Amino acid sequence: MSTTGTAATRMATTGTTTTGSAATGAGTMMGFIVRRNWLRMLIWLVVLAGMIPLVIDSQRELFPTQDARDAYAEVANTPAIAALTGLPYAAGTLGGILNIKLWMTVAIALSLAVVFLVTRNGRAEEESGRTELLRAGVLGRHAYSLANWTVFAVFAAIVGLACSALAITQGLPAEGALLMGASFVGVALVFLGIAAVTGQLATTSRGANALASAVLAVAYLIRAVADVRAEGDRAAWFTWLSPLGWGQQARSYGENLWWPIILCVVVTVILCSIALALERTRDLGAGILPDRVGRREASAFGRTQLGLTLRLQRSSVIGWTVGILVGALFFGGVATAMADLLSGDNPIAQAFIGPSKDLLDGLLGFFTMANALLVAAFALQSSDTIRSEESTGRAEAQWSSAISRIRWAAIRMAVPAVLSLVLLALSGAAIGLAFGAAVGDASQANRYMVASIAYWPSILLVIGVVVLCAAFLPRAASAVTWGLYGVAVLLSMFGDLFGLPDWVVQNTPFSAVPRLGQDFAALPLIVLTMLAIIAGALGLWRLRSRDMTSA
Repeated sequence: MSTTGTAATRMATTGTTTTGSAATGAGTMMGFIVRRNWLRMLIWLVVLAGMIPLVIDSQRELFPTQDARDAYAEVANTPAIAALTGLPYAAGTLGGILNIKLWMTVAIALSLAVVFLVTRNGRAEEESGRTELLRAGVLGRHAYSLANWTVFAVFAAIVGLACSALAITQGLPAEGALLMGASFVGVALVFLGIAAVTGQLATTSRGANALASAVLAVAYLIRAVADVRAEGDRAAWFTWLSPLGWGQQARSYGENLWWPIILCVVVTVILCSIALALERTRDLGAGILPDRVGRREASAFGRTQLGLTLRLQRSSVIGWTVGILVGALFFGGVATAMADLLSGDNPIAQAFIGPSKDLLDGLLGFFTMANALLVAAFALQSSDTIRSEESTGRAEAQWSSAISRIRWAAIRMAVPAVLSLVLLALSGAAIGLAFGAAVGDASQANRYMVASIAYWPSILLVIGVVVLCAAFLPRAASAVTWGLYGVAVLLSMFGDLFGLPDWVVQNTPFSAVPRLGQDFAALPLIVLTMLAIIAGALGLWRLRSRDMTSA
């Protein structure tokens, strides 16, 4: 073997170059990753940090006196609240109420954001072949991974600092605000490490995301059970088995304990070290876990486009279904307790009630809309596979067969359309059942199921916009559609609190739908359906004629 061949073999087996180490080029790769993901990171930053002042302002309106806060602390001290949002320690303070309302949401959302971004720029890039192309130069074996983890660790830190800064500007104690932001960052870093490991274990980005998301779900479940079994405001010992439990045990705005954050950082370093060790031993493009052996032959239904679509989205559908139903039961279960806290002349109460004539109907109508927004998120993610399958190259093999592009995309529109209708019906009935159990009226299920199904045209419009963006703005489609969704959520749920004009608030795709307790009007539903059809038709027309576009 020649000297050149021997050197090439040595480089291939060690993952280093003759001019550098395994980390050579990491700085350049950091700039490359930031350039590709700056818009996604900016959207996450604005949405997550932007919720802090909104919730604090609403708290001041809703709980203007210490007596009101103490009354909320008593209501919050229930097993349902503990399971969903954590133990209500320091619930008699604005900071403690902020933790109850927002801590779990931001911690989980930031963790998911980090998981998805790390996988998108790690395992997904390797799966598509870009990592191999980059390593063909002088890039070190670990350079891309180190850059990937560093960029999104810094991103998590920026989100945490922004949350802290906004809380401080709203008059909350500085130490509690800083620790709250640090707890967000600590939990997110642990899941960054988990995503780094699952990216080495799985052979596909979908598998890596599924593994990391499953760990997050288990962590949430462990933390929930530990909080339900708490003694006073102290969770059961096994909360320390959950990264979410570590973050909550920092107890910001209460005792302000910093050492759980140090634990998060130490575990993150250990997980990333494990990921580097695994990357050193495996082949590029391969995973540590072997591919699961499937059936020798696919079933007749599995060989159809519909069967393939459902098979690829099976895990996602199951996860969203469980989450949406649990949320629906929570909405129905806490409605009466929240209604007791709200007075009709309170601006927060008016935001919940809207044009409804009854406080309880208005509150449940608000919850039904919030539930529909969750179903819309599922529909968006599901229909976005039109673009993701094209960007990864999987669509090319399918488009080269006898199936037309229009039929291929239409099936991927039909799946979220039908499943979202089923989810709206089931979750609406769950809200009604939970509320009915609280008031002793089992007949509420049908009423809330119908009220929930009324949002189906809004979700169809979401699917239509996804296809429209995938067809006309393929490279920016995901960022644009999720950004528009975030704007719709903020306007629909908090537009009245912002003091925005009624013509803005009441004409979003979700707030335009008549809520429970309002007079029914068919015109908004007809308009939304027509807009959905137009957007979807334009998207299919453009998709048929344009060139294939990679990521």
